[in-house]
Amino acid sequence: MELLPGTLDMLILQTLSLGPRHGYDIARFIQETSEGTFRILDGALYAALHRLERAGFVTSHWGLSQRGRRARFYELTPAGRDAFHQESRNWHRYGVAVARVMSARGSMAEPQMAEAE
Repeated sequence: MELLPGTLDMLILQTLSLGPRHGYDIARFIQETSEGTFRILDGALYAALHRLERAGFVTSHWGLSQRGRRARFYELTPAGRDAFHQESRNWHRYGVAVARVMSARGSMAEPQMAEAE
């Protein structure tokens, strides 16, 4: 499923709010948590991570993965944590509003049709 604009950044911020992770682990976490609905391509992931880093929301450092391989780890900065909390509230409001519209069942009056003359 294709992600809506801005969704990938939010998913990355959510993932990193749980602690530092390297790129492959971020993509795997999103895929597993979404039960396979979202598969993040490397190009999109690293473009988003670099964008978040330039914005000051994420910082990175080199370390060793669980398999002992050198990997770049990403983590939220204080500004990133603030942005995550604000965006999280916005996404929640957005989701609730979309769900309300999608579950509407004729609660409003039917539109009036103009009578033909």
